[in-house]
Amino acid sequence: MKKSYLILSILLTASLLSCKKEEAATKEMPAMPYKVVEIQKSNTTLIAEYPVTLEGVTDVEIRAKVDGYIEKIYVDEGQEVRKGQPLFKLETLTATQDAGAAKAKVTAAQVEVNRLKPLVDRKIISDVQLETAKANLASAVSTYQSIIARINYATIKSPVNGIVGTLPMRVGSYVSSQTAEPLTRVSDISSIYAYFSVNEKQQLDIMMNSDGKSFQEKVNKMLPVNLVLSNGMAYEQTGKIETFSGQADSQTGSFNVRAKFSNANKLLRSGGSGTIQIPTKLNDVIIIPQSASLELQDKRITLIVDKDNKVKTVPIEVRAVSGGKFYVVDKGLNVGDKVLLEGIGIITEGTAIKPELVPMNDVLNPKTESTPTTK
Repeated sequence: MKKSYLILSILLTASLLSCKKEEAATKEMPAMPYKVVEIQKSNTTLIAEYPVTLEGVTDVEIRAKVDGYIEKIYVDEGQEVRKGQPLFKLETLTATQDAGAAKAKVTAAQVEVNRLKPLVDRKIISDVQLETAKANLASAVSTYQSIIARINYATIKSPVNGIVGTLPMRVGSYVSSQTAEPLTRVSDISSIYAYFSVNEKQQLDIMMNSDGKSFQEKVNKMLPVNLVLSNGMAYEQTGKIETFSGQADSQTGSFNVRAKFSNANKLLRSGGSGTIQIPTKLNDVIIIPQSASLELQDKRITLIVDKDNKVKTVPIEVRAVSGGKFYVVDKGLNVGDKVLLEGIGIITEGTAIKPELVPMNDVLNPKTESTPTTK
């Protein structure tokens, strides 16, 4: 019996000692180290992107001024043409015959005027007959000139230097000034206009962060813009924003914007598309890595360390910096706050940690092209 009590006593003692050891181990467990960065003000450039449509500086629809069948097509699709160069010729056989008859009437009317003039001078006949003959001559000349103009209009010439578009009509097609589809389009693409739209907030963000006092001065001083082509490649030339529409569209609330790009090599074509990139310089702003934040229930949060080295959740409002690595924080953080660089989504609020301070310059990595620079 005594032996049983002794064994039970030993087991209880061992159990108590084990619990005390576990409790001591728990109390002595050190806070885990996590990397943090102390917030500073920095300078950066935001890149806003908008889809664009491309048009030549002049994009002219070519239409027939007179009716007729297409007799000749002098150009091909995509051909470069000069101002005044013939593009199409319409059939003029009937007009030529009409011109011959009209010319004969002009000659006859002139003869009549020449015959009556000396008679009037000698007062053999009244002036009325001569004036009537002159009026008939003027009418005949007008008719003749109208027919000649119709013949000239039958040769359709390019009004500008440019590139020929598609040719939907073929030789033998009947066209008129009322034909819905143009014969072709000629686009002057020595320079290209890129058209896009921005909403009111975007327009204000762009203009309020641009140098200059007046609206036009701000436009003139805007940084050069880049064009990303539809194949994802960057266009070799930078462009310049030239105009914003004077008022917002009543239905969409957006402003139309036009940028201009040089196109000496004719790589860009009217009707193309792409994406324009507009840089905006920002000074003295708070920047954090995107990886140091988390989207939670339609809100973006980050974790900071309080004075007791305990984790605290903070909601923030951000704007993305070009390159997809950083955010500009508009609200939620202050200079001096210590933001966790790791453990986002893992560490719970109130957890005590051992912060390991990382220099801001190391976080922002100024060697990369789109990286902000600290002051």
